[in-house]
Amino acid sequence: MKRALVSVSDKSGVVDFCKSLVKNGFEIISTGGTYKILAEEGIKAIEIDEVTKFPECFEGRVKTLNPYVHGGILHRRDKQSHLDQAKELGVEAIDLVCVNLYPFKATILKTDDFEEIIENIDIGGPAMVRSASKNFESVMIVTDVNDYAKVIDAIENEKNTLEFRRALMIKAFEHTAAYDSTIANYMNKRFNGGFGEKQFVVGNKVMDTRYGENPHQKGTLYEFDKHYSNNFKTLKGEASFNNLNDLSGAVKIASAFGSDNAVCITKHGNPCGFAIRDNLVDAYVEALKCDPVSAFGGVVAVNGIVTKELALKMNEIFLEVIIAGRITEEAQEVFASKKRIKLFEMGHDKLVLANDEKDFKHIDGGFVYQDADKVNDDEVKNAKLMTTKEATVQEKKDMEIAYKVASLTKSNCVVYVKNSAMVAVGMGMTSRVDASQCALKKAKEMGLDVEGAALASEAFFPFRDSIDAAAAAGVKSVIEPGGSIRDEEIIDAANEFGMSLYFSEVRHFLH
Repeated sequence: MKRALVSVSDKSGVVDFCKSLVKNGFEIISTGGTYKILAEEGIKAIEIDEVTKFPECFEGRVKTLNPYVHGGILHRRDKQSHLDQAKELGVEAIDLVCVNLYPFKATILKTDDFEEIIENIDIGGPAMVRSASKNFESVMIVTDVNDYAKVIDAIENEKNTLEFRRALMIKAFEHTAAYDSTIANYMNKRFNGGFGEKQFVVGNKVMDTRYGENPHQKGTLYEFDKHYSNNFKTLKGEASFNNLNDLSGAVKIASAFGSDNAVCITKHGNPCGFAIRDNLVDAYVEALKCDPVSAFGGVVAVNGIVTKELALKMNEIFLEVIIAGRITEEAQEVFASKKRIKLFEMGHDKLVLANDEKDFKHIDGGFVYQDADKVNDDEVKNAKLMTTKEATVQEKKDMEIAYKVASLTKSNCVVYVKNSAMVAVGMGMTSRVDASQCALKKAKEMGLDVEGAALASEAFFPFRDSIDAAAAAGVKSVIEPGGSIRDEEIIDAANEFGMSLYFSEVRHFLH
């Protein structure tokens, strides 16, 4: 008779799984809470201390760390010396191990009690998982409740191949590696400010992209905390590697203003249109005016619901990707005839952000890791007035929009906003004055009136030339971090032109 050791923290599906194991000739060995549930359900099982010949002790800290357990899992069935020694020592084979681990992550989310957190660090579980994984040629290791049906099918239909067990082994080592990474990262966060000697980045695979940034590169989407599994639904098309990058940038900007009816249009990860209006149709129309040329084939993020009316308006040009809180069935029908358009929704009335606490970028030979950047809600509100003229209510709203958009746009950048709509943007420039002039030049080409707009820069203006250019275009209010050795020159220039100038004293570079 084959033997299965079943010891799980997540007990969903375990009763039916064990019933199927028994039906297929397995004898069940179990521990603690799992044993109790199986007994209550009338499933015959052997309690672990009958195998270990030693009682659970130290309040359950030690129960499976025993040679009768690990010897039963680890001895090689293809070596006679191992079989002989197992017989000599009275070690019986364990052919299947079903283990999932103490809920460490759930514990740290619900409590700061360090004693409770420590007690939810599993020791015996990972040891059994690793033992079974090491001996995958003979032992099945099951760590995912979603694999129960697959494992029973393999047992019943002669699919328990070496390749099948190898796949279970890989998943099991991923499971213990992720578990230990969570513990290490938590301890470093608690005691080392989140920046320890090692940093672990663990994501769960969501899907392969057709290719990476270019066709010769492979690409895959991984997620943190089921963000995409729970908040990203494909309605039409397939998200590419580049789409996902562009989507992320567009969603961050469109959702940066709470429940406002905001629409952001991006191209290659940078905004080329943004507006807030009383309704989403008007917001889209205004956002499109900023740069309809770049918007062609672009990505649109809608902080709300795409209705048939909005869909008809969007369908007037070629858009590659639309993401929204929701897209109604009537709206989807409008886009049905467009073969190349891709539609995604988040399943909520508004867009949803993961609000990751950390951010990192790959560099050659490693990665740089940092606290994630975010514009605080009071940053613009509390910005210091540096000139004699104060901004109007609408100008302050425009400054807030320009400032938040600038913080999410590639440096060097400047953003011009008028009546809650972006009218010009210059980004990714090596010179801030070039960014300013490029933005104004494009606005002029598009026939957009910048007169009365608010100007935001994500870093200080090093010279007054950008202020001079803004004044010539009719800009009335400016917000920037300040901090230049020539700040007085900037302030004097703003006063000279009758502008209101605010310093936020916070820089928001995005490289």
